[in-house]
Amino acid sequence: MNANTPITSVITDRDQDMLIGGKRVPAVSGQRFETRNPATGELLANVAHGGAEDVDRAVKVAREALSGPWSRMKPAERQAIMLRLADLVEENWDELAMLDTLDLGAPLSRTRLGKVRAGALLRYYAGQATLISGETLANSAPGDVLSHTLKEPIGVVAAINPWNGPIGMSVWKSGPVLATGCTLVMKPAEQTPLSALRFAELCLEAGVPDGVINVVTGLGDAGAALSAHPDVDKIAFTGSTGVGQKIIEAAAPTMKRVTVELGGKSPNIVFADADLDKAVPAAANAVFANAGQICSAGTRLFVQSSIHDEFMERLVEHSRTINVGDPLDPDTQIGPVVSKAQMDRILSFIDGAQGEGARPLLGGARKAGAGYDDGFFVEPTIFGNVTDGMTIAREEIFGPVLSAFSFESVDEVLARANATSFGLGSGVWTRDLATAHKMARGIKAGSVWVNCYQMLDPGVPFGGYKMSGFGRESGPHHIEEYLETKAVWINLD
Repeated sequence: MNANTPITSVITDRDQDMLIGGKRVPAVSGQRFETRNPATGELLANVAHGGAEDVDRAVKVAREALSGPWSRMKPAERQAIMLRLADLVEENWDELAMLDTLDLGAPLSRTRLGKVRAGALLRYYAGQATLISGETLANSAPGDVLSHTLKEPIGVVAAINPWNGPIGMSVWKSGPVLATGCTLVMKPAEQTPLSALRFAELCLEAGVPDGVINVVTGLGDAGAALSAHPDVDKIAFTGSTGVGQKIIEAAAPTMKRVTVELGGKSPNIVFADADLDKAVPAAANAVFANAGQICSAGTRLFVQSSIHDEFMERLVEHSRTINVGDPLDPDTQIGPVVSKAQMDRILSFIDGAQGEGARPLLGGARKAGAGYDDGFFVEPTIFGNVTDGMTIAREEIFGPVLSAFSFESVDEVLARANATSFGLGSGVWTRDLATAHKMARGIKAGSVWVNCYQMLDPGVPFGGYKMSGFGRESGPHHIEEYLETKAVWINLD
């Protein structure tokens, strides 16, 4: 498969049904919604528009699967299935990457890189499946009493996924479910549903029993129905803070366990002693990768005053060389944003920033002309003359827009970096070990990247502080989010 692969070779059926109980099924209503290529506007598929009745059906199937053959499998058997799944995902990665490129608009050169991470995630969780264990505990109860704990799967999990990394999110949400023996109803974003459906088919091919992994495609009403469903035991959500708040509210009446990874307005801080040859391209990539559609993007760039002008000049010149264009072209570095609605939202922030007095150093408009007019392309945009109180300095834009600031001291930049309601990611660039440690301890965020940005590993937890959410994904912390702890007391007298 190459960049010239026709759409029909990866989407052979333009009517895409949900996957429930091991079978592709249409929505009860018979309704469908369109998913289109954001680079060209071309129709990709008509997707089943699931609603509350479809959610009921999927949750019921997932509940039944909890007490079926899946519940009797030993951890090593689940592990073997997950390892087969990892192999299948890697073998079919070109197809999965192409689906994401067509659906999301991310460059094929980027989506293909996800193969290594997806395989590593599944193999990591496969290893965790055999490490789940309880504890024998000392107690001060009278008599001869033995106490110990059991770790049990929490039950039916609802995963509500964002559109900015479709196949990666499908893997990330499914891994701990399969490792712990839970079951899953996954609702992919309506903008990017195709790779989730294909991933679920690969789960079946790997030997995951029918009903363990289910995919309900639909709009916001399907996600709302899942959030409030009384027979769902846990919700794992990644997306905007506003939607996350609604999900938490919907889950409250039934006391579901909830983990949410939400928005960000992450600071990327460059000190005067930084290696600028590394920090300049990294600062551009931190915000422009995936057309800025990354929750932990480094959208607030703080540069120490003594190097501010030099750094910004180099950053603007570097960013001018970024190739924005056809995501199927192997030389493209940035494709379109996911939809017209998202493009319009980004452009409104850009217009508002200029109205508040920010000065565009680069970009600041929709990219137009031959090859662009049918898609939703936004120029990589850098703003100077930004103050901390401006809208673009405070709100998550989720697009290729960078706000740049100057600072003098460690204490000043720490205070300004933390003066946000978000706390997901952060970057620090310095050669001074003491500065690095002080910043790492002082920044209120779930991840602090020192002399790097956006590094992830299956064994290292990822998540947010403050309005960026709670709970962690990856690492042993992630597995614990899918387990109940039961205390057992045995009187031996």
